[in-house]
Amino acid sequence: MKYLLAVSGLCVVLVMAATVPLFAHHSFAAEYDNNKPIKFTGKVTKVEWMNPHIYVYIDAPDASGKTVNYAVEGGAPNGLYRQGWRKDTLKVGDEVEVQGFAAKDGSTRMWASRVSWVNQGGQQIFGLNQRRPE
Repeated sequence: MKYLLAVSGLCVVLVMAATVPLFAHHSFAAEYDNNKPIKFTGKVTKVEWMNPHIYVYIDAPDASGKTVNYAVEGGAPNGLYRQGWRKDTLKVGDEVEVQGFAAKDGSTRMWASRVSWVNQGGQQIFGLNQRRPE
C-alpha cells in the first residue's frame, strides 16, 4: 500500500512538473493585436533572456512625445540563439528601430517582428520573430 501511494504521488509530481511550462506560455492572439502595428525608435535600457520569450526594454517617445519604456517581447532564447543571437547582441544604450504589434490591453508591451540598429544604416539586427505567431 505504501509503495502504491509513493508511486502514485511520484506520478502526480511528474505530471505537474511537465505542465508548468504550458502555463507560462501564451498565444499571440490572446495578448497582442494584429490590427495595431507599432513602429518606433529608441534606446535599449535592459535585455532579459528568460523562457518562454526574451524581453528587450526600450525608452522611446509615445504619440504625445513623452518618453515611455516599452517592454518588447521576442522569441524563445533557444530559437534566437540558433539564429545567431547572443545575450550581448543588444547592449544598454543601443539605438534601435522596432516594428511589431501593440498589446491589446493598451499597455506599453509589444510583440516585435523586427529590430534594426539606427546608427548602422538601418541594418537589421534580427527578426525577433521571423513571422507573426499563430
